[in-house]
Amino acid sequence: MGNCFAKSKLPTAEIAPCDCTRRFRPAPVPPAVRLYCSASSSVAAYIRFALLHKNLSLQLVPPMDGEALVLEIGSERVSGCRETLVRFIEEKFPHPPLKLDMDMVVEREPLVVKVTRLQHWSITWHMERMVRWAEDLRTRGKRKTVDPAVGSPRMELRKFGKNYSELLEVMLEHAQMEERVLFPLLRMADPGVCKAANEEHARDLPVMNGIKEDMKSMGVMDYGGPAYKEALSNLSNRLHSLQKHCKQHFEDEENDLLPLLEATELSGEEEMRVFEQCFSAMSLTHSHLFNFFLEGLLPSQAMEYLDLFMKCTHKPSLIQIVSNAK
Repeated sequence: MGNCFAKSKLPTAEIAPCDCTRRFRPAPVPPAVRLYCSASSSVAAYIRFALLHKNLSLQLVPPMDGEALVLEIGSERVSGCRETLVRFIEEKFPHPPLKLDMDMVVEREPLVVKVTRLQHWSITWHMERMVRWAEDLRTRGKRKTVDPAVGSPRMELRKFGKNYSELLEVMLEHAQMEERVLFPLLRMADPGVCKAANEEHARDLPVMNGIKEDMKSMGVMDYGGPAYKEALSNLSNRLHSLQKHCKQHFEDEENDLLPLLEATELSGEEEMRVFEQCFSAMSLTHSHLFNFFLEGLLPSQAMEYLDLFMKCTHKPSLIQIVSNAK
């Protein structure tokens, strides 16, 4: 099972988000698809997610100096901007269809709501993954079979702890984003509306940090011993409890709080300012855990998040974040 949770070291354009390669069966004799583009390009990442949505793989070919962006499917080639390449993919492989930003009518849902929902989705998926991984470790008992992807049991425990630490970083920064950007906006309309959400943040913080400390303590225990097994069982239960709390918390926010953002009646300029503040508040984890975050999304969701990402006016810094994500 550890294979599923090995840390991705690929550029953003080469990862398979949300284990989607396991979710879909490979198409029979898929055509060769090549993109002549830098692997660290945000365009390459977007095209790859579009192809993953179609259950197709992509071969990235380094471009020559000054060479235009070129997509090659079988014997056919097309060059141009990102939208041109995506249109070409959609024409060649119409099913399942892509929800293209250029095709959509103007939606009333605020941009900050879209960003928050996608962050909830990624965190929820990663949380579920940690719960499954902990349960697998617990039920494995004294078996010491070595998975080359994770190494010895103690090595796997370290990787397990590292994955949780990364998830914890994203969760904490997401909570801070809500407290610093979204909640103040809602409190201006109704001072008491965010009280329950703030209390839940305060309730879960010591639990999340306590789980991290439990993992550190287990690292020095005798593997397979009674104390280790008891600690692992307790850890599995605590993770499962945290998962349930997070899932309910996100559902409450999406049902009760996020719809109220539309009622704040922000002007277009004010909405864009708040939208950019959301990304700015996530800049630390996005600067070094962007791949980790995207792996929690379906390909179509990753495309949507990148689209939202690129709507910000500070494009050079955002592109640098995508390029630096390793």
